Amino acid sequence: MTARTLPRFVAAALLTAAIPLVTPTAQATAAPCAEIEVVFARGTAEPGGELGLTGTSFVEAVRLNSGGRTVGAYGVNYPASGDFTDRLAFARTVVRGIEDTQRRVEEIAANCPGTRIVLGGYSQGAAVAGFALGTGVPAGVPAEYHADLPEPLAPEIADHIAAVALFGKPSERFLTDAGAPVITVGAPYAAKTIDLCIPADNICDGSPLAQPNAVHTLYAVNGMTLTAAEFAAKRY
Repeated sequence: MTARTLPRFVAAALLTAAIPLVTPTAQATAAPCAEIEVVFARGTAEPGGELGLTGTSFVEAVRLNSGGRTVGAYGVNYPASGDFTDRLAFARTVVRGIEDTQRRVEEIAANCPGTRIVLGGYSQGAAVAGFALGTGVPAGVPAEYHADLPEPLAPEIADHIAAVALFGKPSERFLTDAGAPVITVGAPYAAKTIDLCIPADNICDGSPLAQPNAVHTLYAVNGMTLTAAEFAAKRY
């Protein structure tokens, strides 16, 4: 770690230390129409409430960079299951996350058209967020499953999403080894997306399929949630 990155790391660590492990969801953190709302999908079996530790750190970083705007938060309602032995069951939990992500985004766009949406996810949740922004059936999904997949978001929804932040998103190599489709963020969202991977994080750095290493757990405290919040702040 360099001297330049140390202050950012310390700030992030202090920020995270001040956050309770049980995190309130959007219903408790925001007025009916916040000026900014973070919709975040937590990682596999991640502690820290509906947002997870990474999501909680990111939401607080968004608040710090909001310029005084009101900020709401919604934790995507899905199991975030760690059972990788049953691929069909695991695929269903991801689809459930995609559905709830899209439902919440559509709800905000319809009822709070002035709200700027920031979509995010960590690890499995980054896959959920990425797939939620796809514009068609992901390559590699067998035809017999196409009818079970959620429809893409309507094109006009892109105007409501200000930024997308993906932390530790499973790499193409990881997903291919797992027999899963590769994540492709749709063209309307590509320029709004920041995709963050800590060097040596074996989930996102292109390593072969394996259990996550310790580096993969550091996004809440290594300064990257602040980097992503600053990226989002430029797009409100």
